[in-house]
Amino acid sequence: MTKRVLLLLGTKKGAFILESDVDRRSWKLRGPFCETWPMNHVIADPATGSIYGAGGNEWFGPAIWKSTDLGMTWTHSSEGLAYAAGEQPIKSVWSLAPGNGRLYAGVEPAGLFRSDDDGLSWTHVAGLQDHPSRPEWNPGGGGLILHSLVLHPQKDQQIWVGISAAGVFYTADGGETWEARNRGTRADFLPEGHKYPEHGQCVHCLVMAPGMPNRLYQQNHCGMYRSDDGGRHWESIEAGLPSSFGFPAAVHPRDPERLYLLPLNGDIAGRFVPEGRAAVWHTANGGRSWVAQSNGLPQENAFFGVLRQAMATDPLDPAGVYFGTTSGTLYASADEGNSWTCIAQHLPLISSVETFVVNA
Repeated sequence: MTKRVLLLLGTKKGAFILESDVDRRSWKLRGPFCETWPMNHVIADPATGSIYGAGGNEWFGPAIWKSTDLGMTWTHSSEGLAYAAGEQPIKSVWSLAPGNGRLYAGVEPAGLFRSDDDGLSWTHVAGLQDHPSRPEWNPGGGGLILHSLVLHPQKDQQIWVGISAAGVFYTADGGETWEARNRGTRADFLPEGHKYPEHGQCVHCLVMAPGMPNRLYQQNHCGMYRSDDGGRHWESIEAGLPSSFGFPAAVHPRDPERLYLLPLNGDIAGRFVPEGRAAVWHTANGGRSWVAQSNGLPQENAFFGVLRQAMATDPLDPAGVYFGTTSGTLYASADEGNSWTCIAQHLPLISSVETFVVNA
Protein backbone atom coordinates (compact mmCIF):
# COMPACT_ATOMS: atom_id res chain seq x y z
CA MET A 1 0.00 0.00 0.00
CA THR A 2 1.34 3.43 -0.96
CA LYS A 3 2.30 5.70 1.92
CA ARG A 4 2.34 9.48 2.11
CA VAL A 5 4.38 11.63 4.46
CA LEU A 6 2.69 14.73 5.89
CA LEU A 7 4.51 17.55 7.63
CA LEU A 8 2.19 19.47 9.94
CA LEU A 9 3.23 23.06 10.58
CA GLY A 10 1.99 25.51 13.15
CA THR A 11 2.75 29.12 12.25
CA LYS A 12 1.88 32.63 13.37
CA LYS A 13 -0.63 32.79 10.52
CA GLY A 14 -2.39 29.45 10.53
CA ALA A 15 -1.57 25.80 9.95
CA PHE A 16 0.12 24.44 6.82
CA ILE A 17 0.58 20.89 5.51
CA LEU A 18 3.35 19.64 3.23
CA GLU A 19 2.92 16.29 1.53
CA SER A 20 5.30 13.87 -0.20
CA ASP A 21 5.72 10.20 -1.05
CA VAL A 22 8.12 8.02 0.96
CA ASP A 23 11.09 9.09 -1.18
CA ARG A 24 10.64 12.60 0.26
CA ARG A 25 12.26 14.30 -2.74
CA SER A 26 9.46 16.73 -3.65
CA TRP A 27 6.80 18.34 -1.49
CA LYS A 28 3.43 19.98 -2.09
CA LEU A 29 2.31 22.77 0.23
CA ARG A 30 -1.30 23.31 1.36
CA GLY A 31 -2.69 26.08 3.54
CA PRO A 32 -2.97 28.29 5.40
CA PHE A 33 -5.71 26.64 7.43
CA CYS A 34 -7.52 27.49 10.68
CA GLU A 35 -8.53 30.92 9.39
CA THR A 36 -4.92 32.08 9.85
CA TRP A 37 -5.21 31.98 13.65
CA PRO A 38 -1.84 31.85 15.41
CA MET A 39 -1.14 28.11 15.70
CA ASN A 40 1.39 26.99 18.30
CA HIS A 41 1.26 23.23 17.75
CA VAL A 42 -0.26 21.02 15.03
CA ILE A 43 -0.30 17.23 15.53
CA ALA A 44 -1.96 14.06 14.28
CA ASP A 45 -3.49 11.25 16.32
CA PRO A 46 -2.34 8.01 14.65
CA ALA A 47 -5.16 6.08 16.34
CA THR A 48 -7.92 8.09 14.65
CA GLY A 49 -6.24 9.87 11.75
CA SER A 50 -7.47 13.24 13.01
CA ILE A 51 -5.27 16.33 12.84
CA TYR A 52 -5.44 18.84 15.69
CA GLY A 53 -4.16 22.40 15.96
CA ALA A 54 -3.54 24.31 19.18
CA GLY A 55 -3.69 28.06 19.05
CA GLY A 56 -5.21 31.42 19.80
CA ASN A 57 -4.03 34.55 21.55
CA GLU A 58 -5.41 37.34 23.74
CA TRP A 59 -7.56 38.58 20.86
CA PHE A 60 -8.91 35.32 19.47
CA GLY A 61 -9.01 33.38 22.71
CA PRO A 62 -7.86 29.74 23.03
CA ALA A 63 -9.14 26.96 20.79
CA ILE A 64 -8.37 23.48 19.50
CA TRP A 65 -8.90 23.01 15.76
CA LYS A 66 -9.67 19.59 14.26
CA SER A 67 -9.66 18.02 10.80
CA THR A 68 -10.85 14.48 10.09
CA ASP A 69 -9.99 14.60 6.36
CA LEU A 70 -6.25 15.36 6.40
CA GLY A 71 -6.72 19.10 6.43
CA MET A 72 -9.40 19.58 3.79
CA THR A 73 -11.94 20.93 6.32
CA TRP A 74 -11.60 22.14 9.90
CA THR A 75 -13.73 22.83 12.96
CA HIS A 76 -12.72 24.26 16.31
CA SER A 77 -13.88 24.14 19.90
CA SER A 78 -13.01 25.93 23.13
CA GLU A 79 -15.71 24.32 25.28
CA GLY A 80 -14.31 23.91 28.78
CA LEU A 81 -10.99 25.62 27.97
CA ALA A 82 -11.23 28.04 30.87
CA TYR A 83 -10.16 28.40 34.46
CA ALA A 84 -12.65 29.10 37.22
CA ALA A 85 -14.31 32.51 37.40
CA GLY A 86 -11.99 35.15 38.81
CA GLU A 87 -8.79 33.40 37.71
CA GLN A 88 -6.51 34.70 34.96
CA PRO A 89 -8.02 33.91 31.53
CA ILE A 90 -6.34 31.41 29.23
CA LYS A 91 -4.49 33.25 26.46
CA SER A 92 -3.64 30.36 24.16
CA VAL A 93 -3.17 26.60 23.80
CA TRP A 94 0.49 25.71 23.40
CA SER A 95 0.81 21.94 23.17
CA LEU A 96 -1.16 18.81 22.37
CA ALA A 97 -0.58 15.09 22.95
CA PRO A 98 -2.88 12.14 22.15
CA GLY A 99 -2.77 8.86 24.02
CA ASN A 100 -4.92 6.04 25.33
CA GLY A 101 -8.10 7.45 23.84
CA ARG A 102 -7.60 10.91 25.30
CA LEU A 103 -6.23 14.21 24.11
CA TYR A 104 -4.25 16.50 26.40
CA ALA A 105 -3.62 20.23 25.98
CA GLY A 106 -1.11 22.52 27.68
CA VAL A 107 -2.11 26.18 27.97
CA GLU A 108 -0.94 29.65 28.97
CA PRO A 109 -0.99 30.56 31.85
CA ALA A 110 0.45 27.13 32.55
CA GLY A 111 -2.14 24.45 33.10
CA LEU A 112 -3.29 21.11 31.75
CA PHE A 113 -6.61 20.14 30.15
CA ARG A 114 -7.97 16.78 29.00
CA SER A 115 -10.55 15.80 26.39
CA ASP A 116 -12.33 12.43 26.41
CA ASP A 117 -14.38 13.14 23.26
CA ASP A 118 -11.75 13.81 20.58
CA GLY A 119 -11.41 17.50 21.30
CA LEU A 120 -15.07 18.52 21.42
CA SER A 121 -14.94 19.47 25.10
CA TRP A 122 -12.27 19.90 27.74
CA THR A 123 -11.80 19.30 31.47
CA HIS A 124 -9.24 21.06 33.64
CA VAL A 125 -6.71 18.68 35.23
CA ALA A 126 -6.64 20.83 38.34
CA GLY A 127 -4.11 18.81 40.32
CA LEU A 128 -1.18 20.44 38.51
CA GLN A 129 -2.16 23.96 39.53
CA ASP A 130 -2.78 22.69 43.07
CA HIS A 131 0.94 21.90 43.41
CA PRO A 132 2.38 23.84 46.39
CA SER A 133 4.95 25.53 44.14
CA ARG A 134 2.32 27.13 41.89
CA PRO A 135 2.50 30.63 43.51
CA GLU A 136 6.25 30.67 42.72
CA TRP A 137 5.98 29.87 39.00
CA ASN A 138 7.22 32.74 36.84
CA PRO A 139 6.89 33.33 33.09
CA GLY A 140 9.83 32.74 30.79
CA GLY A 141 10.52 34.90 27.76
CA GLY A 142 7.56 33.38 25.93
CA GLY A 143 5.22 33.53 28.90
CA LEU A 144 4.15 31.07 31.59
CA ILE A 145 3.42 28.18 29.25
CA LEU A 146 3.00 24.42 29.45
CA HIS A 147 4.78 23.54 26.21
CA SER A 148 5.95 19.94 26.64
CA LEU A 149 3.55 17.02 27.13
CA VAL A 150 5.07 13.53 27.41
CA LEU A 151 2.76 10.55 27.91
CA HIS A 152 3.94 7.10 28.97
CA PRO A 153 3.31 4.80 25.97
CA GLN A 154 1.86 1.95 28.07
CA LYS A 155 0.86 3.37 31.46
CA ASP A 156 -1.84 5.94 30.81
CA GLN A 157 -1.70 7.44 34.31
CA GLN A 158 1.92 8.60 33.92
CA ILE A 159 2.52 12.04 32.42
CA TRP A 160 5.48 14.42 32.37
CA VAL A 161 5.10 18.12 31.56
CA GLY A 162 7.57 20.94 30.94
CA ILE A 163 6.69 24.48 32.02
CA SER A 164 8.59 27.72 31.44
CA ALA A 165 9.68 28.79 33.92
CA ALA A 166 8.69 26.27 36.55
CA GLY A 167 10.42 23.06 35.49
CA VAL A 168 9.48 19.45 34.88
CA PHE A 169 6.58 17.89 36.79
CA TYR A 170 5.38 14.26 36.86
CA THR A 171 2.18 12.48 37.79
CA ALA A 172 1.62 8.75 38.33
CA ASP A 173 -2.12 9.02 38.94
CA GLY A 174 -3.46 10.76 35.86
CA GLY A 175 -2.98 14.26 37.18
CA GLU A 176 -4.45 14.11 40.68
CA THR A 177 -1.04 14.69 42.30
CA TRP A 178 2.27 15.91 40.89
CA GLU A 179 5.92 16.05 41.91
CA ALA A 180 8.72 18.28 40.66
CA ARG A 181 11.48 16.39 38.83
CA ASN A 182 14.34 18.84 38.33
CA ARG A 183 17.21 17.47 40.40
CA GLY A 184 20.48 18.18 38.60
CA THR A 185 19.24 20.91 36.23
CA ARG A 186 20.71 24.36 36.74
CA ALA A 187 19.07 27.73 37.07
CA ASP A 188 22.03 30.01 36.26
CA PHE A 189 19.84 33.09 36.55
CA LEU A 190 19.47 32.55 40.32
CA PRO A 191 21.97 33.76 42.96
CA GLU A 192 24.96 31.64 43.95
CA GLY A 193 23.95 28.82 46.25
CA HIS A 194 20.46 28.62 44.72
CA LYS A 195 21.26 27.36 41.21
CA TYR A 196 19.80 23.87 41.75
CA PRO A 197 16.33 24.53 43.18
CA GLU A 198 13.56 21.94 43.48
CA HIS A 199 11.53 23.93 40.95
CA GLY A 200 11.80 27.17 38.99
CA GLN A 201 14.06 25.98 36.17
CA CYS A 202 13.32 27.18 32.65
CA VAL A 203 12.88 23.95 30.73
CA HIS A 204 12.70 24.55 26.96
CA CYS A 205 11.83 21.12 25.59
CA LEU A 206 11.20 17.64 27.01
CA VAL A 207 11.15 14.44 24.92
CA MET A 208 11.09 10.68 25.60
CA ALA A 209 13.46 8.16 24.00
CA PRO A 210 11.79 5.45 21.87
CA GLY A 211 11.39 2.13 23.63
CA MET A 212 12.77 3.52 26.92
CA PRO A 213 10.02 5.40 28.79
CA ASN A 214 12.35 6.23 31.68
CA ARG A 215 14.89 7.92 29.40
CA LEU A 216 14.08 11.58 28.95
CA TYR A 217 16.06 14.31 27.21
CA GLN A 218 15.70 17.94 28.19
CA GLN A 219 16.88 21.10 26.45
CA ASN A 220 16.97 23.73 29.17
CA HIS A 221 17.64 27.45 29.23
CA CYS A 222 20.75 26.44 31.15
CA GLY A 223 22.08 23.30 29.51
CA MET A 224 21.26 20.00 27.86
CA TYR A 225 20.36 16.99 30.02
CA ARG A 226 19.48 13.30 30.04
CA SER A 227 17.61 11.31 32.66
CA ASP A 228 17.51 7.52 32.82
CA ASP A 229 15.09 7.31 35.74
CA GLY A 230 12.05 9.22 34.54
CA GLY A 231 13.37 12.64 35.56
CA ARG A 232 14.25 11.89 39.17
CA HIS A 233 17.86 12.81 38.39
CA TRP A 234 19.33 14.69 35.44
CA GLU A 235 22.84 14.46 33.98
CA SER A 236 24.42 17.22 31.90
CA ILE A 237 25.23 16.14 28.33
CA GLU A 238 26.14 19.53 26.88
CA ALA A 239 29.90 18.88 26.61
CA GLY A 240 30.91 19.06 22.96
CA LEU A 241 28.05 21.30 21.86
CA PRO A 242 28.77 24.83 20.57
CA SER A 243 26.33 26.31 23.07
CA SER A 244 24.46 25.25 26.19
CA PHE A 245 21.40 27.18 24.95
CA GLY A 246 18.71 26.13 22.51
CA PHE A 247 15.05 25.20 22.23
CA PRO A 248 14.17 22.10 20.17
CA ALA A 249 15.12 18.45 20.65
CA ALA A 250 13.93 15.53 18.51
CA VAL A 251 14.47 11.83 19.19
CA HIS A 252 15.21 9.20 16.59
CA PRO A 253 12.08 7.05 15.98
CA ARG A 254 13.79 3.76 16.92
CA ASP A 255 17.17 4.36 18.56
CA PRO A 256 17.05 5.72 22.15
CA GLU A 257 20.70 6.74 21.92
CA ARG A 258 20.13 9.13 19.00
CA LEU A 259 18.97 12.71 19.49
CA TYR A 260 18.91 15.81 17.29
CA LEU A 261 19.43 19.39 18.50
CA LEU A 262 19.76 22.81 16.94
CA PRO A 263 21.80 24.94 19.38
CA LEU A 264 21.54 28.73 19.37
CA ASN A 265 24.24 31.17 20.35
CA GLY A 266 22.84 32.14 23.76
CA ASP A 267 20.00 33.83 25.56
CA ILE A 268 21.38 37.37 25.32
CA ALA A 269 23.59 37.02 22.21
CA GLY A 270 20.82 37.10 19.62
CA ARG A 271 19.29 33.61 19.86
CA PHE A 272 20.36 32.61 16.35
CA VAL A 273 22.56 29.78 15.07
CA PRO A 274 26.17 30.18 16.28
CA GLU A 275 28.32 32.39 14.05
CA GLY A 276 25.45 32.60 11.55
CA ARG A 277 26.26 29.05 10.34
CA ALA A 278 23.41 26.56 10.51
CA ALA A 279 23.99 23.03 11.77
CA VAL A 280 21.95 20.28 13.35
CA TRP A 281 23.89 18.47 16.04
CA HIS A 282 23.26 14.81 16.70
CA THR A 283 24.42 12.22 19.19
CA ALA A 284 24.54 8.47 18.61
CA ASN A 285 25.45 7.59 22.19
CA GLY A 286 22.99 9.32 24.49
CA GLY A 287 24.86 12.63 24.61
CA ARG A 288 28.37 11.41 25.39
CA SER A 289 29.56 12.96 22.12
CA TRP A 290 28.08 15.17 19.41
CA VAL A 291 28.53 15.63 15.65
CA ALA A 292 27.47 18.64 13.57
CA GLN A 293 25.47 17.96 10.40
CA SER A 294 25.43 20.95 8.04
CA ASN A 295 25.56 19.61 4.46
CA GLY A 296 23.03 21.69 2.51
CA LEU A 297 22.39 24.23 5.27
CA PRO A 298 23.44 27.92 4.96
CA GLN A 299 26.96 28.50 6.24
CA GLU A 300 27.05 32.28 6.33
CA ASN A 301 24.69 35.11 7.21
CA ALA A 302 22.11 32.79 8.76
CA PHE A 303 20.54 34.63 11.67
CA PHE A 304 17.44 32.55 12.27
CA GLY A 305 16.28 30.72 15.35
CA VAL A 306 14.32 27.50 15.75
CA LEU A 307 11.58 27.33 18.36
CA ARG A 308 11.02 24.56 20.89
CA GLN A 309 8.43 22.55 18.92
CA ALA A 310 9.80 23.24 15.44
CA MET A 311 11.93 20.10 14.97
CA ALA A 312 10.69 16.55 14.34
CA THR A 313 11.58 13.14 12.92
CA ASP A 314 9.47 10.73 10.87
CA PRO A 315 9.24 6.94 11.46
CA LEU A 316 10.58 5.84 8.04
CA ASP A 317 13.87 4.04 7.44
CA PRO A 318 16.10 5.95 7.04
CA ALA A 319 14.42 8.45 9.32
CA GLY A 320 13.57 11.90 8.07
CA VAL A 321 14.52 14.93 10.16
CA TYR A 322 12.87 18.35 9.78
CA PHE A 323 13.06 21.82 11.27
CA GLY A 324 11.36 25.16 10.65
CA THR A 325 12.83 28.57 11.35
CA THR A 326 11.66 31.85 12.78
CA SER A 327 12.12 33.33 9.29
CA GLY A 328 9.63 30.90 7.75
CA THR A 329 11.96 28.41 6.07
CA LEU A 330 11.56 24.64 6.35
CA TYR A 331 14.49 22.25 5.98
CA ALA A 332 14.31 18.48 5.50
CA SER A 333 16.68 15.55 5.57
CA ALA A 334 15.66 12.13 4.22
CA ASP A 335 18.87 10.46 5.41
CA GLU A 336 18.89 10.99 9.18
CA GLY A 337 20.52 14.41 8.98
CA ASN A 338 23.46 13.64 6.71
CA SER A 339 22.22 16.08 4.04
CA TRP A 340 19.63 18.84 4.02
CA THR A 341 17.28 20.53 1.53
CA CYS A 342 15.11 23.62 1.79
CA ILE A 343 11.56 22.44 0.99
CA ALA A 344 9.55 25.59 1.78
CA GLN A 345 10.29 29.26 2.36
CA HIS A 346 8.58 32.62 2.85
CA LEU A 347 6.14 31.07 5.33
CA PRO A 348 5.13 32.87 8.51
CA LEU A 349 7.23 32.26 11.61
CA ILE A 350 7.16 28.48 12.16
CA SER A 351 6.10 27.54 15.69
CA SER A 352 5.93 23.76 15.34
CA VAL A 353 6.76 20.85 13.04
CA GLU A 354 5.28 17.36 13.41
CA THR A 355 5.13 14.36 11.05
CA PHE A 356 2.34 11.96 10.08
CA VAL A 357 2.68 8.96 7.75
CA VAL A 358 -0.60 7.79 6.19
CA ASN A 359 -1.70 5.12 3.73
CA ALA A 360 -2.80 6.56 0.41
